[in-house]
Amino acid sequence: MNYFFVTIFTMFFSLTSVLAQEKIDKYIVGKGETVNQIAQKFNVTPYDIYKLNPDAQKELKPNSVLLIPKSKGKMAAAETKTAAPMVKQQLKTHLVLAKETLFSIEKKYDVTDADLKKANPDLEKLGLQVGQVLTIPLKNAPKTSTVTKTAVVYHTVLAKETKYSIAKLYNITVAELEQKNPEIIPNLTVGYELLIKGTRPKAVVKTTAETKAVPVKPTAVKSVTAAEPVSYIDYTVKAKETFYSLSKQFGLTQQQLIDLNPNLSAGVQDGMVLKVPSKSNQIASNTIKQKVALTKKNSNDKKTLALLLPFNIAKNGDTISANVSRLNNDKFLNMTLDFYAGALVAIDSAKQLGVNLDVKIFDSNEAKTTSNVAAIYSNNDLASADAVVGPFYQTNVEKMANLLGQSNVPVISPLSKDAGNPTPNLYQSIVPATDLKTAMFDFLKAKQGNTIAVIDKKRETIRKYILENQKEVKIAPLTPTGGLNVEGFKSQLVKDRMNYVILETANTGMIKYTINAMVSVMAGYQVQLVILEPNETLDTDEISFENLTKLHLMYPSATRENNSPEAQIFMQSYRKKNKVNPSTFAIRGFDITFDTMMRLAQDKTYQETAETMITEQVENKFEYHKKEEGGYVNKGVYILYYDTDLTVKEAK
Repeated sequence: MNYFFVTIFTMFFSLTSVLAQEKIDKYIVGKGETVNQIAQKFNVTPYDIYKLNPDAQKELKPNSVLLIPKSKGKMAAAETKTAAPMVKQQLKTHLVLAKETLFSIEKKYDVTDADLKKANPDLEKLGLQVGQVLTIPLKNAPKTSTVTKTAVVYHTVLAKETKYSIAKLYNITVAELEQKNPEIIPNLTVGYELLIKGTRPKAVVKTTAETKAVPVKPTAVKSVTAAEPVSYIDYTVKAKETFYSLSKQFGLTQQQLIDLNPNLSAGVQDGMVLKVPSKSNQIASNTIKQKVALTKKNSNDKKTLALLLPFNIAKNGDTISANVSRLNNDKFLNMTLDFYAGALVAIDSAKQLGVNLDVKIFDSNEAKTTSNVAAIYSNNDLASADAVVGPFYQTNVEKMANLLGQSNVPVISPLSKDAGNPTPNLYQSIVPATDLKTAMFDFLKAKQGNTIAVIDKKRETIRKYILENQKEVKIAPLTPTGGLNVEGFKSQLVKDRMNYVILETANTGMIKYTINAMVSVMAGYQVQLVILEPNETLDTDEISFENLTKLHLMYPSATRENNSPEAQIFMQSYRKKNKVNPSTFAIRGFDITFDTMMRLAQDKTYQETAETMITEQVENKFEYHKKEEGGYVNKGVYILYYDTDLTVKEAK
């Protein structure tokens, strides 16, 4: 009881303090309004509203009263003019939003798990709760400062927001927003952290000779054991046979069947003649992976790795101020520097493990259709290299692969999402979106559950794909008006088996009906919600995050959250060197470089490791498959799900 009164008193005191310091408006919520719309109306951020109204994160009821802070636009300008020489630290807090984890919050504010829990003792007892306001421990700061730095303002993109609405919210133009965030020019991604004001912290990049890093312990690698050569026979497809029955009969996944028989990409048809292994378990036995430690092999054979990164030094100015300005405004350069900083940690870590490698770094000086690739190839003996990572753009990485084709030097494309042209020595490390969907269907088949797809009338492409290629999946019936036929849907559920429900709609009403129907039958049926790709509607206020965790929302992903000791060593090493947490590009730089170096350290060629090993690094999995038309593609996919403790876990 004492704890209850202490909590209530603390909340009251905090609210009273805020009301005393800021002018607050009261606003009555209209029917159908969202927090985003209200925030735009008052020229504040959704976070400002959640901070004063934590319950708004769960549900926003019509006619309810919200406390709205006055817009700080003019006040901030006044404070900048009268800033005192002494800069006093203010208490920093964070409102826990849906889908956030302790790891993501600690990474955002660059604090340790111990420090965050020390500042918030309830975390140990109650765990992380949506709507909870956390105290963020402050770093030690200098006692005095003679320079007042411009505050850095970020905005996390929410579902249904547009560039125009965000620009209007902060009283800037769309052009100004894109200038600060050029990576959003093609499209705006939900969850992306936009820079609104100020400058993002820059990674401190040092040369290899200047850095000393803690070696990152190699993660587990799955390798293929020796197997007999595979022989094939012709098989004629019988009536009513499906991908599932063929996969079970021959011990192959759907993708392996398609790899052997490209005409299957259009679906299984009666009378088709397929190429299949003569022994039903032959290919399956060749792909059984056994965990081994990916460590340096005892060899004095020194390998060479070349990194081609777009520093574009030719764009540098003649003065320090010009170069500082470029660092502040050139987002592509900052992405490159982040990737490079991650690669440096990988280089130092591999060398600490005793890997005997000569790493050469070149400025690829590239734009989308131009590069310095030909000159680098002509002026350096890259044909004798054991592997090349880069350049970044697809056309440029293909050009390098073609130049090195005769010497069969593997060229790893680190960031391009394009499928590209068939090149035998090119390794696409980004997982294609189509393979994410395929991996999800393969997982569901392996679990042998009952799969139902809820598809609205606007998603005819996916309906046709499922009907032709995933014939074991049931299609949920719709009403004459296009809504979900709830009773018909319930009749498709099966007892004593997991019922996987694939959601293929952006319609809020259909999503709600589906989720409510699933929750209502949980007492008698096993049900789990599945999506094949990100669905922005699930991130809106109208959808209960609690229900998503109840239904263990499951989805395919090319990356994972990793809290393993090996990942923590990398994070600590990166922070020690660069004074900031690694960005997505920095982690990518580490994963690609470290993975390549450790593959070269084996007693096999890079190509042999690609054909026989699956590796996992900090966030990425590398599972290369040979493409029918030439080259290799990464199909390293994670199947993840929301757990009821607000964490994301890997499905097994």
